[in-house]
Amino acid sequence: MNMETLEFIIYPDGRVKEKVTGIVGSSCQEVTAAIEKQLGVVLSKEQTAEYFAQEVNQAAETTTSVQSNW
Repeated sequence: MNMETLEFIIYPDGRVKEKVTGIVGSSCQEVTAAIEKQLGVVLSKEQTAEYFAQEVNQAAETTTSVQSNW
């Protein structure tokens, strides 16, 4: 399991750079929405490769058949 991190860099002029890692897909927007609302106007967004990735869920199904010669 990946560790989810939010990194904030606050510049002297008040700009804030936010970097999200460890969250696959667009759910990072849900995680950061409340924080961004409190910070103010978002001037730009740049999605990472993780944003465009899709979670892989693997499932295996096994079928067993038994034949009887009775």
